Order: sequence, then C-alpha cells, then structure tokens
Amino acid sequence: MNDIHLIESFLEMMSAERGAARNTLAAYRRDLEDYRAFLGARKLDFSTGDRNTITHYLDALKSEGLSAASSARRLSAIRQFHKFLCADAIRGDDPTRIIASPRARRALPKVLSIAEVDRLLSLAETEANADVSPAKKTSALRLYVLLELVYATGMRVTELVGLKRSAVMRDASYLTIIGKGNKERIVPVNDRTRDAVRAWLTTLKPGTMLFPAAGVGGHLSRQVFARDLKALAGRAGISSARVAPHVLRHAFASHLLAGGADLRVVQLLLGHADISTTQIYTHVLDEKLRTLVETHHPLADSGPLSGDAS
Repeated sequence: MNDIHLIESFLEMMSAERGAARNTLAAYRRDLEDYRAFLGARKLDFSTGDRNTITHYLDALKSEGLSAASSARRLSAIRQFHKFLCADAIRGDDPTRIIASPRARRALPKVLSIAEVDRLLSLAETEANADVSPAKKTSALRLYVLLELVYATGMRVTELVGLKRSAVMRDASYLTIIGKGNKERIVPVNDRTRDAVRAWLTTLKPGTMLFPAAGVGGHLSRQVFARDLKALAGRAGISSARVAPHVLRHAFASHLLAGGADLRVVQLLLGHADISTTQIYTHVLDEKLRTLVETHHPLADSGPLSGDAS
C-alpha cells in the first residue's frame, strides 16, 4: 500500500472509529500530505522515515517560521498516524514515541524603561502638587503614592490596594505585605516613597485601610488604579496599552536585576515562592542585550568585513 493510500486508510479509521469531524480530517490530511512531501524530497516514505527524519522535519518547520503551536499540531498528526501504522502492523516501531512536542516560548513580561517610569512618577508628583480643588488634589496624591509604592516595592496590585495602615512600619521606612497564601514579607521603601506615604497618611480620616474607598473590602479597587494609571500614561505621552499596574511590578524587578541585584533578593521582594518564576526577568535582560547587539554591532547587518585583514 503506497503512502497516499495509507493516509486515506488512516482518515477512514479516524472517521469510522473515532468520529472525527470533517474539519479535523481535513487538517490531518493537510499535515500528513506536507510530511509526505518532505519525505518524498528525501526519497523516503512512511515506512522508512525514522526519529531523526521527524526531528529534521520539525526543524524545517521552525526555519520556515511556523509557530510552535502549529508545529506541535503537525507532530500530533504524525504521532496518531504512526500509532495507526503500528496497530495495523505496517510498521513495527513508532519513531515519534520519544520526540518532545515543540513548545511556545514563554512570553516575556512587558517592561517600561527607567526613563519612562521616571516620566510617570514626575508627572504624577507634579499633578499631586498642583493648585486644584481638594477632591482632585486628593485623587492625584493617591495616584502618586500608589505609583511610588508599586515601583519601589514591586507589589502585586491586589497587595497594594489592599494595604492596611498598620502595614506601614518604622516611620514608613518599611512595609508589611501579605501576599499569596497569606504569606507575610517585609520590604524596605526608599526615602522618596516614604515621604509620599507620610504625606498621604496626613490626609486620611480614621480607618484601617491605607487606600480607603466605598465598596467591597473598603479599599480602592484594582480597576480604578489601572484606569487612573493608563490615563496618567496618556498625559505623559506613553501608550496606555503598554502601561498597567503589573507592568510597573515587572519594571521594578527588571531594573533591580539590571542594576546588579541578586536574584534571590528580588525573589523575596516580589514574594515568589519559586525562584524559577523570578528568572523570567533575567530573560528580559537577555533579550534586551541581544537586541542591543543586533542593533548596534557593526557586523549586525552585514557579513564579514571586506577588504584586507590588518
């Protein structure tokens, strides 16, 4: 039975025994026909293609720009097909058995530059000190303090808006943060942030929350903070699509590591249970370094230097 007939037999089995839908069968056909063409170009067929052949096929898909998800789908079709060949004794081995499925690269967190964060902080501070109505002044000061805190500590937004006044320790030089799983961590704050928090405390009426508001929990909602932050970004000339509370958390971690901070220290400050979660920020730095080299290295866009070597 030739390879075309083998594909047809496989599709008939998938339809009759597994009730595969028409679109599913069409996808299997396209994927297997593409693999068959790859084999044919190398004078191979379904009975002779081995593990190395399939690995080379996946490498070829990657070099063509096919996504990891699409490549994984192709491999899945080839796996199912080879299981069928083994079940019908057409092949005695399954070359796909120990081939790892392609994985999509973990998305890197969005990070603002130090200059962009400074623009946000500077504008927020200016607006907090502006001569406006008491209500607007309070709202502007709250946003400035929120912004200072999240960038100074890397808190999660839920930790930030849910802070209690009792979390402010030692003349506002430290904060007690209750993170995931009710785990407590103590983080220091810089002088600028400390002064902002102390100024904010003088505006508050008696109560337990650092950022009180009407509604569930008695504190500011994360949605209100996100909305106000995006509006601030727009006024600062930064695309609002690039700015969110968690982006400032990412900036805190990335900027610390770029400045030489120890990964374990950053892990503790962020409240990560596993250091592997913190390591994603080292990938951000790796990506920025790679882009820097590709953009500015004299050989980035050209081949070896022409002319006589000196």
